[in-house]
Amino acid sequence: MLELQRFLVKEQFALFRKSITYDILDAETREQVGVAREELGGLARMLRWVIKRRFASVSIEVFESTDESLVFTIHRPAGFGQQRVNVYDADDRLMGYFQNRISWGGSFGVYDYHNELFAEIKGDWLARNFAFETPDGRELGNVKRAWPGLGLLTHAGIYVVTIDDDLEDQPIAKMLLLAAALAIDIVYYKTEG
Repeated sequence: MLELQRFLVKEQFALFRKSITYDILDAETREQVGVAREELGGLARMLRWVIKRRFASVSIEVFESTDESLVFTIHRPAGFGQQRVNVYDADDRLMGYFQNRISWGGSFGVYDYHNELFAEIKGDWLARNFAFETPDGRELGNVKRAWPGLGLLTHAGIYVVTIDDDLEDQPIAKMLLLAAALAIDIVYYKTEG
């Protein structure tokens, strides 16, 4: 999956759900290449009916479609205020994290496992269109919300994630940017339930 440069990330729509699932597709061929799933145990599932997602711990596991092998995990611990969202590889090693940054218009930083700022996510939080920019302002990729047909009538998100060709041979960079795109919607927008 991380060999691709463009992804279509499509939320699976379901009524009365308390966990989230996304299909990850090759944006060119529309072939499914992965899935991102929030895994909840019985107690966590019950608590979702009374505790808002913004205060609860969130863990999203991303799997390859072909063999269901784990690619990476996104985890935000329970808490209030500015929260750090961690990204772990399949071996549970920290690959990087996201942290809200105080700025005019809102942004958050994407940090690598050395605590170095790798990129900032900037954009239009209302339209849900974002750019991944290096600290010196070079664009590494972007996330654009797609509005197909009845998508306007649901909360189901559909996004196109494009990663710059300069990162073609950098799977960790692609992992962090794809995880950031998922985190934008799952961790920051899906706050109810």
